[in-house]
Amino acid sequence: MAQVPVSLPATMKALLYDKPQSYSVVDVPLPTLRDNDVLVKVKACGVCGTDLHIHDGEFIARFPLIPGHETVGVIAAVGKDVTQFKIGDRVAADNSELCNECFYCRRGQLLLCEKFEAHGVTLPGGFAEYCAYPAGKVFPIHNLTDVQATLLEPAACAAHGLEKIAPKFGSSVLMFGAGPTGLCLAQLLKQNGASHVTIAAPGGLKMDLARKLEAADTYVELSRTDASVQFEEIKAANPYGFDIVIEATGSAKILEDSINYVRRGGKLVVYGVYSDASRVTWPPSKIFGDEITILGSFSETYMFPATISYLDSGKVKVDGIVNKTYRLEQWGECLEAMKNKTAIKAAIVFD
Repeated sequence: MAQVPVSLPATMKALLYDKPQSYSVVDVPLPTLRDNDVLVKVKACGVCGTDLHIHDGEFIARFPLIPGHETVGVIAAVGKDVTQFKIGDRVAADNSELCNECFYCRRGQLLLCEKFEAHGVTLPGGFAEYCAYPAGKVFPIHNLTDVQATLLEPAACAAHGLEKIAPKFGSSVLMFGAGPTGLCLAQLLKQNGASHVTIAAPGGLKMDLARKLEAADTYVELSRTDASVQFEEIKAANPYGFDIVIEATGSAKILEDSINYVRRGGKLVVYGVYSDASRVTWPPSKIFGDEITILGSFSETYMFPATISYLDSGKVKVDGIVNKTYRLEQWGECLEAMKNKTAIKAAIVFD
C-alpha cells in the first residue's frame, strides 16, 4: 500500500486535452501510485515548443492527455517500496518511462525504446496539481528556484545532444536558433570542447538573452524577412565552414541550407522539433564526398544528475530564460505568448 497522507485531496485541477486543440481545466482524480512511485505536488512546470506540437496532435502525443513534461515540485506521498525520498523533498522529474525489455532496450539503446512513454506526451504530465513518477525518475534540487528548475528537462536534452555530438577539442560551432534548449547546449559546448561558438538567429528577446548569458562567442542577427546577406557574411567569415552545425529552430528550410555551412568531415545536428510534414532534400554526393555526419538528437535518458550539477552550480546559466509565468486557467494566453514569441520560455505555476 502507498504511504499517502490523509490530508491529500481526492481530486485535483488539471489541464486536460480530450483531442488536439481541444482543452479545458477540469477536476480529475489524484494519480494512483504504484509501489515504486512518488506523488509530486507540482510547483511549476515548463512550457516547451514541443507543447505547441502536442497542442496540434503531433510529436507522438496520445489523447486524452494532461500535458506538461518539465515538472518541478515537492514529494507529497510515496509508494510502499520507496525509501530514498521523504514527504517534502524538492525534486525535478525526468518525464520518460522505458520498458527495459524491447529489442532496443536489450541492446542498451534505451532512448529508442519501442514502448517509450513520456509524462506530458503519452502519460499524464505536470500541467496538474499533482503528478506521479517512478522514484527512480525524480531528482533532488537545491539551489535553483522552482521556475529555474523547469529548465532541467530541456537542459538534460541538451546534455544528451552534447554526448551525441562528442565535440573534438577546439571545435568550431554554428548554431541556428537561440531558443531555451539551444542556449543550454551552446553553453555546454563552450565548456566541453568547442573553442568558438556562433549563434545565428533573429534579433530580439532571445538574442538579447543569449548575449546576457554569454552563451556564444559570436552573434549574428538574421533578418526576419530576408537573411541572405547575413548568410553570405557567415560564409565569407568562415570559408572552410564549421566542424559542427546545429539546426535548433525547427525550420526545415534552414535545416536544408545548414549543410552548406558544414566543414568537410564535419557534423550536422538535427536538433529542432519539426512538423510531421516537414521534408528536406540534400545532395548525397556532398554527404558522400565531404564525409558529413548527420546526427539526430531526441530527448534524453540518464542525463539528469549531470545536468543538475551544471545548473545547480551555475556553470550553465538559466536566469531569464523563463520570462513568462501563467496559471492553469491562463493556458490560452500562454499558448498565444509562445506562438507570437513574446515568451522566450513560459512556465505554469501553482503558488
